[in-house]
Amino acid sequence: MDSQRRVLTDGAVAIEGPKILAVGPHAEIEREYKGARRVSHPNSILIPGLINTHAHIPMSLLRGIADDKRLQDWLEKFIFPAEAANVTREFCYWGTMLGCLEMMLSGTTTYTDMYYFEEEIARATKLAGLRAVLGQTIIGFPVADAKTPTDSLARTEDFFKKFTNDPLITPAVAPHALYTNTRETLQNCRKLANQYNKPLIIHVSETKRENDDMIRQHGKSPVQVLNEWGIFDGLTVAAHVIWVDDADIATLARKKVGIAHCPSSNMKLASGIAPVLKQLAAGLHVGVGTDGPAGSNNDFHLIEEMDLAAKLAKVHAMDPEVLPAKTALEMATVHGAAILGMSDKIGSLEAGKLADMVFLRTDSPNVTPSFDPYSTIVYAAKAADVTDVYIHGELVVRASKPVRIKSAEILAQAHNYQKQIVLSLSKNK
Repeated sequence: MDSQRRVLTDGAVAIEGPKILAVGPHAEIEREYKGARRVSHPNSILIPGLINTHAHIPMSLLRGIADDKRLQDWLEKFIFPAEAANVTREFCYWGTMLGCLEMMLSGTTTYTDMYYFEEEIARATKLAGLRAVLGQTIIGFPVADAKTPTDSLARTEDFFKKFTNDPLITPAVAPHALYTNTRETLQNCRKLANQYNKPLIIHVSETKRENDDMIRQHGKSPVQVLNEWGIFDGLTVAAHVIWVDDADIATLARKKVGIAHCPSSNMKLASGIAPVLKQLAAGLHVGVGTDGPAGSNNDFHLIEEMDLAAKLAKVHAMDPEVLPAKTALEMATVHGAAILGMSDKIGSLEAGKLADMVFLRTDSPNVTPSFDPYSTIVYAAKAADVTDVYIHGELVVRASKPVRIKSAEILAQAHNYQKQIVLSLSKNK
């Protein structure tokens, strides 16, 4: 996925430490580099690590807790109460371990999060060996790790300081949304992000109700209100961005806001169909996100999201030629890197970039035969086809098994939390 979008049919990558030294034809790389270790996967496609631009990773422990609900009912009647009763530092740590396990086994090497106790999420992520942009949630009511938005902002600043130059963790501030924060809080979030040169992550125009309510309250769309308040004046990742018109898209493009498109979540919650084709045509970087697994999606499989992003755009436009497989892969790699301000580090296999790489097998029934690699990756491959994963030059998945963390321990903890959550919900009835 370099600037020429080269596909090497017999290619090789030379890496040293965390970085890629060279990419090219196998014979050429073999001639120029005498590696201490050689890894050969002749029945595989090697791709850049996939980048999940929107997730709530500890919610893996709430997977499927309330399916088939409207977003506001899902949040207010199920998610917020379940979180109030169960979310602790330990919950976030083990939920992150479970989410990291699922992500790495399905080819995600970098993810973007918005949740609580992000320092615990960072600790688990580093142990697992993943790369992440972690957004400390700011919201206008008491939550698990803070009583007020002011407290949350103080926690965020501490988080920024602790992980300022971490090779795997990029701290961020994550005001939940326009409708759950005041103008003052949102502007303080932007000020803090810019002070430390960190990203701001926010849900934007996810539902028609949100859009209509904000127009009624402010006389403008959520995008125009946020822009007027200066919230887009800096590196910004906006999740969902469904209910936007041409003027909103032009504003987002002018402000270079990154879009995290979450097709599974948008469909499952019936939030709507994001105008991805218009967003891409306007020059916006549009990435792919899974959202959280507590009912808005239920898994962290980015390969599936690429497939759905392409197909949803086609049926929306009633045109099978739009958003081809190559564009879908771009969204999950180079676009994702640009959205996170990391184009110089990840998103493609190029000399000088970090060695985040994924091997996909091409000898399982669902990917045989393989006439076109883009088609195979986006429309045929499944999470189970991921065999080996490198992050920051380190092997973290070998032969479809995690190298650094123990699956059995993580799954046992998840089952323990399931019992605790069921008990807490029965008390709230």
